[in-house]
Amino acid sequence: MLALDTDRVVDSQAVSSVVNEVSSSDKSAGDISRSLEPPHLRALIDQIPDLLFIKDKNSRFLFANRAIAVSYGFESGTELVGMTDFDLHSFEPAQQFYQIEQAVMLQGVPMMSLEETFKNSFGEDRWYSTTKIPLRDPDSAIVGLAGIGRDITERKQFESINQEQGSIIEMIARNAPLQEILTRIILFIESQLVGITGSVLILDPGTLCLHHGAAPKLPEGFWRAIDGVKIGPAVGSCGTAAFSKQAVVTSDITKDKRWADFAASAALFGLRSCWSTPIISHDDEVLGTFAMYSADVRHPNLKELALSEFSTRIASIAIERQRSQDLLYRAAHYDSLTGLPNRTLMEALIDNAIKKVSDVNSLCVAFVDLDNFKLVNDDLGHVAGDKLLQTVAFRMRHVVASSGQIIRLGGDEFVLILSSTSFNAAAEMLEQIRSAIAQPIIIGGRNISVSCSMGLARYPIDGETAITLIANADIAMYSGKNSGRNTLTRYDMSMSVDRSERSYLRHQLQQALDRDEFFLVYQPQIDLETGYIFGVEALLRWNSPELGVVSPDRFISVAEESGLIVPIGHWVLQTACAQNKHWQSRGLPHITIAVNVSARQFNDDRWSSSVSEALRVSGLDPRYLELELTESMVMGNVEAAATAMGRLRNAGVQMSIDDFGTGYSSLSALRRFPVTRLKLDKSFVHELDGRQDDRTIAAAIISMGRKLGMRVIAEGVETEAQRDILRDNGCDEAQGYLFGRPTSPTDIEALLRKQDASAGHMGQRIRGDEPDARDLPSPTNELERFD
Repeated sequence: MLALDTDRVVDSQAVSSVVNEVSSSDKSAGDISRSLEPPHLRALIDQIPDLLFIKDKNSRFLFANRAIAVSYGFESGTELVGMTDFDLHSFEPAQQFYQIEQAVMLQGVPMMSLEETFKNSFGEDRWYSTTKIPLRDPDSAIVGLAGIGRDITERKQFESINQEQGSIIEMIARNAPLQEILTRIILFIESQLVGITGSVLILDPGTLCLHHGAAPKLPEGFWRAIDGVKIGPAVGSCGTAAFSKQAVVTSDITKDKRWADFAASAALFGLRSCWSTPIISHDDEVLGTFAMYSADVRHPNLKELALSEFSTRIASIAIERQRSQDLLYRAAHYDSLTGLPNRTLMEALIDNAIKKVSDVNSLCVAFVDLDNFKLVNDDLGHVAGDKLLQTVAFRMRHVVASSGQIIRLGGDEFVLILSSTSFNAAAEMLEQIRSAIAQPIIIGGRNISVSCSMGLARYPIDGETAITLIANADIAMYSGKNSGRNTLTRYDMSMSVDRSERSYLRHQLQQALDRDEFFLVYQPQIDLETGYIFGVEALLRWNSPELGVVSPDRFISVAEESGLIVPIGHWVLQTACAQNKHWQSRGLPHITIAVNVSARQFNDDRWSSSVSEALRVSGLDPRYLELELTESMVMGNVEAAATAMGRLRNAGVQMSIDDFGTGYSSLSALRRFPVTRLKLDKSFVHELDGRQDDRTIAAAIISMGRKLGMRVIAEGVETEAQRDILRDNGCDEAQGYLFGRPTSPTDIEALLRKQDASAGHMGQRIRGDEPDARDLPSPTNELERFD
């Protein structure tokens, strides 16, 4: 037997017969072919599914089995005898086959398992693993070649699908635009099929309408005709599939009643059949549809159905990822209460408006602050306050319309970006807004009236950058508020001179460090599963002899601006570490102490050394210190942040992201940071028991944090309902007034002793010096790397 590949063999007597016939120069190709016609041999070879053939030195077929004949559209292999590849293929592939075969015969070396492709009689591209060996006569002269080809099309298609799936998943991972991903999916499917055009429609869950997602080769006129259609039980193939959550096959559009409203458009573009499959999310929600269109009246074949399943599976991943990103982006850039852009978007919106300023329009930035809003909150509660803010935002939107942008900074503060024909026109619009806000609002059966103070800064007269315009509008607003409230005040340069309070605070802050006027209070952090305190957050307070106890809201920004926050932050670190070590030395459970890090501290070259010194002087094991960083802080310079955080993390210090969700983190960047905990911002916790949007956002952040291997702690928990919702959604930890207000070290010690006694009575082990999920190795020698 003569082996042609590892799985198939050819009868050596048959090959010898052919060799003898080929070597007889006086016989024609037909004569040679007839010598292979014994019925038993022909019947046997024709049953072999692989392609078997023998050619002479000129690459003419001397013998072919039925498998290769059928692939070329013939009934019998005898019909190929005497032909060459030039009779069966276009010039380029025929030339390639010819050159390979001539090389085999010239060199006398077999060609093993070469992968080749050609179109069969049905116009399909088929792949074959081909082996070709030279044939020799009794004198060892090469007189032809024998070949065998195995159809590996399915394997190649499987490999192609796997490779393409990997490429598309990579696109999803690197946040490629959704339309680009969907287009890639469709183009791949179209490349695998004949006469098929693909389309993806995306469902808007609010309106239940399907919108264009991608259709690179579908006629634009047709997809525009169906863009925005509302789903239903008889709305074409796609609308029906999305409505029923079932695949819908329409073999003839002209005869399907579900296509009554769209058949004319389909006919106009030569579309006769459509097979639509709903794209379903992991939690059984319809995300959209994937459709295949054909110009022929027919049903899909098995291959088309398999590729449809592949498409919907990958499309669902891409669409779900986009929805999650959109949700996080909206949470980061838009205020959940009013729907307005928030502080994160403010500078970008102003910069964009500056670029559009021309000779025929002007740009103004206004700072708006409601007068006495705190009294409404204190008198009627936060629900009434929220209703008031929503009404104010609605009224401002109604006046501004398309003439500008409204941004909610937080609390009762708003910024307006106004593009108008003149500064006077902008001032008139602001007066209309002030008048609209002053109209009574009925909340809880009571008439409430509020006024507002406004400051106006003009571009470029009062500032050429977003930051300057905002700052000067803010100065003008406070100037008006100090003059009696309910005013519109235009910025004047002299206002900047009169900022004596901030200058006074800077001086007092410097003295406060020297006179030891700062102190820390500590707020308990609770494990929601056990109910026990596992840590505390250290919070800075200032007791000034001249000013009394000063709120951090009043002095922290001044400390940041002046750079005093760096030495103040160093004091906080030293004091917090020393306090935690003191608690431990008194036999209390070992807990983690969380310390906030300011942007100025984080960017200071001596920050790591400051942490190292605080730990060394206090003797506190690094595992019991947690540094809280904000999203915007670490996202400013990802490389530098990752390096600085990695150094401390290697030494055992824990890291957390504070106020998570109020900024916008790239998930790929977030994964690079050695963070063990995400802190869910209190703005999402405040309305958990009343607003579905906040519950959805909180659940998404908790789920994402846990999938990234991080614990999630919620701040600002004030009610049992909020605690229960957080716990039910998998939140690990919480802090807030429900569990305890910021308090003194003595009170914390009393709480820990009470808790320790209770745990001991119940036979539980909660002491931090015993093995615990939060405890991590503490290679203290790493601290020397900071010095």
